[in-house]
Amino acid sequence: MPKRICLVVACALVDEDNRVLIARRPKGRHMAGLWEFPGGKVEADELPEEALIRELEEELGIDVTRSCLAPLTFASHAYDGFHLLMPLYVCRQWSGEVEAREGQELAWVRPNRLSGYDMPPADEPFKATLRDLL
Repeated sequence: MPKRICLVVACALVDEDNRVLIARRPKGRHMAGLWEFPGGKVEADELPEEALIRELEEELGIDVTRSCLAPLTFASHAYDGFHLLMPLYVCRQWSGEVEAREGQELAWVRPNRLSGYDMPPADEPFKATLRDLL
């Protein structure tokens, strides 16, 4: 029987110093303690970009316009019980100050230092892509 596909969007927020924002999953959540790129699940009535704009506002308190989201790559990873499909967008412009709104720890990291952060398996390939791009 085929696994259900779970569509999740992620964003590499890049600041003026070419650092990328990552967030540590808080205690009590699945894969707690691992670092990830901000984002979340796409709801049934949403487009991926709409979901990412919503998630960035909920998680970080920033406003992003669709035109500032550039699709970069995607991950396709089989977890137990479901298959994750996760497009990664890059965003260099937003309004508001980035703040942790969901109890997560935040870090601005140079792309060549991402390898030092433990991430969920689906996020791992993004490290090399961002290192090579930025």
